[in-house]
Amino acid sequence: MLGRRQPRPDGVRLRSMREADLPSVLPIETESFATPWSERTFRSLLRRRNTWLSVADAGGQVVGYAVLWFAGREAELGNLAVRSDRRREGIAGVLLEAVVAEVESRGTEALFLEVRVGNSVARSLYENADFTAVGLRPGYYASPKEDALVMRREFPKRVTR
Repeated sequence: MLGRRQPRPDGVRLRSMREADLPSVLPIETESFATPWSERTFRSLLRRRNTWLSVADAGGQVVGYAVLWFAGREAELGNLAVRSDRRREGIAGVLLEAVVAEVESRGTEALFLEVRVGNSVARSLYENADFTAVGLRPGYYASPKEDALVMRREFPKRVTR
């Protein structure tokens, strides 16, 4: 991901999430997170102006998604998940690349996220995308109880002429 584009898995395209995608997004959310977001949460995020939600679509089926929100000059990656039977195909990397591109296009200075300390696969994905650990939230995750590693990626300020 650093300096080179992720190869897009065959037949996978990214597009904006729509309410009609929620019946496909919610099972991915449930299988990916111990405390999944509700349909109501996703619907609310889809209506907010400061959010960006994208899905990875493969042949008309949602196989992954990313949720990002903006506050001032910062952004937070709320969720990034891939359907369990499509993991390890590079879909998460392509979604993360799109997140980074969106953040850069808005002139955002920093992108934050929280990840379970024990989630070595996700941590590796983020570290390979230039995220660095900047803090720890003890007991952040409740089920199972685990600390969250706070990670940040900074973006160079644009020089305007």
